[in-house]
Amino acid sequence: MRVNCLHVAIALIALLVRRSVGFSSTTGGDTFRSSYIEISATAANDDRASYIDNDATISEDNPLRVIIAGGGIGSLVVANSLCINPKMSIQVLEKTDQSKRLAGPIQLGSNALAVIQEMDSSIFKNITSSITSIGDKVNGIKSGITDDWYSQFDLASPCGDIPYSGVMERQTLQQIYFDALPRGVVEYGDAVVSYEINSDGYGVRAITESGRIVHGDCLIGADGIWSSIRSTMRDEPVRGEGSGCTYSGYTVFDGELAYDSIDNGEVGYKVYIGPKQYFVACDIGNGKYHWYAFMAKPEGSSIEEDKPNGTSVYLQNIFDGWAHDIKDIIQSTVEKDIGQRDLYDQAPSKKWTDGNVALLGDSVHTMMPSLCQGGCQAIEDAYVLVEELNSVSSRDEIEIKLRTYARRRVVRSAVVQGLSRFASDIIIRGFDTPAKIRKIEDGTIKFENCNYAGVVTKLLQPILPLFFGIQFTFLFSGWRNNSALDLNSALRLLLVGGAILLICSGIVVEESALFAGLGFEGLLGLDLDINIGSVFKTSNDVFDISDIVDAFVHKLVPNES
Repeated sequence: MRVNCLHVAIALIALLVRRSVGFSSTTGGDTFRSSYIEISATAANDDRASYIDNDATISEDNPLRVIIAGGGIGSLVVANSLCINPKMSIQVLEKTDQSKRLAGPIQLGSNALAVIQEMDSSIFKNITSSITSIGDKVNGIKSGITDDWYSQFDLASPCGDIPYSGVMERQTLQQIYFDALPRGVVEYGDAVVSYEINSDGYGVRAITESGRIVHGDCLIGADGIWSSIRSTMRDEPVRGEGSGCTYSGYTVFDGELAYDSIDNGEVGYKVYIGPKQYFVACDIGNGKYHWYAFMAKPEGSSIEEDKPNGTSVYLQNIFDGWAHDIKDIIQSTVEKDIGQRDLYDQAPSKKWTDGNVALLGDSVHTMMPSLCQGGCQAIEDAYVLVEELNSVSSRDEIEIKLRTYARRRVVRSAVVQGLSRFASDIIIRGFDTPAKIRKIEDGTIKFENCNYAGVVTKLLQPILPLFFGIQFTFLFSGWRNNSALDLNSALRLLLVGGAILLICSGIVVEESALFAGLGFEGLLGLDLDINIGSVFKTSNDVFDISDIVDAFVHKLVPNES
């Protein structure tokens, strides 16, 4: 029995996911910014009455106290918007020292920039003065060996009337948000390591590394991939086996340099594909480029793999025979400016909240960097979370509003996780130098790279522009998160993605084998009791995919009131 299109679509969404209010603009000094939360010095002088006996009604005299663990982009977006509300009191607790914030560029997709523009026009203006636009430039995939364009991305058409994607320094972005916050809202150098929910009244107690206790009405865990808040919420290790975050099988090298490329100012980013690895070069403005080299390596290779002549020479040897630009870029990068890190991601989970505690960003949906959506999805989280919290009028509503936030975000973020993983797997494990047949000067026919992977890569060439168009439309159009999933874009995305998977697999599978291989009954790793696999194996009925998605969302985050 051959697999029909709908079955491929449903199977692909399983694979993708499994693998893997009103806002006010700041206007300067006249805008109200709330004060921060009082902190107990030690557990010994913890004043439980300060939160047990608090009145349910939220007002300027009795503001909603929001603690945010982590000082990354997502948490700063939340803090900036909530501080405008006079009925909010915000405290951000970040582990690292302010001078040690993450360096390097961040790509802000059109979806993230649309969120920022709507949330705060002043912040958006400051960002646009520092960002290098790439959405209006040529972007795409090139053959790493021949240096020919293989497929180009159209990042402009899917935007509609929202801003083009761009790249800027991460520290600059953080500083823009930090400068907009009142003094004292962000505290550096003391991370939240656990929390306790008060079962006798309103409130959450956040416990820091130094032993202090911070009292609040709700706690937002935006503390990154190795999240202490997630660890406490799910009763699992912060990192390592059982933490929910696993090694992806890939490592990435990266570097930054001043580089006078021949296409400087015309091309945003180039992805060079080849056997078992790929290389990305991105114009980050002011004559600078940032590059990444992705490859499949065992976990810990940055420490265990010997590089006697340095990382630069090591990479030059790995990319020997590839396009001249790649070797030139690596050679021109100062050795100390080349980094390496292993890449981790996590399977989507329904556990986003615990009472008045919620997760945000990498703490709940760590993803591969292939689509540059990690920070963008954290910003979307912030948009939805702020919208829900700004609508709270009583402390009795907090838990329900946090569940609503999770319900609005869980499916879309999971699909982006899956797409990011899908992109990495296909590029590294599926792509090669495209097969080519050409006639040489003596009239004979020459077959180049006509192995299986090369032929598959060539077959995918006319399909990819369609896939990219659907993919970026999906990413850029759903940023308001008003529905669990844009079914029109998602279904088209899954159908074309299913064709790509079938071409790459090179086999025709039966439904039973397909669903067994995907472990459909364990879809999303969430122990759902929606036994769709057995339904397809015993019935020829046609199902409405919207009903299936609705069932997923209901199981992910039950609608409790």
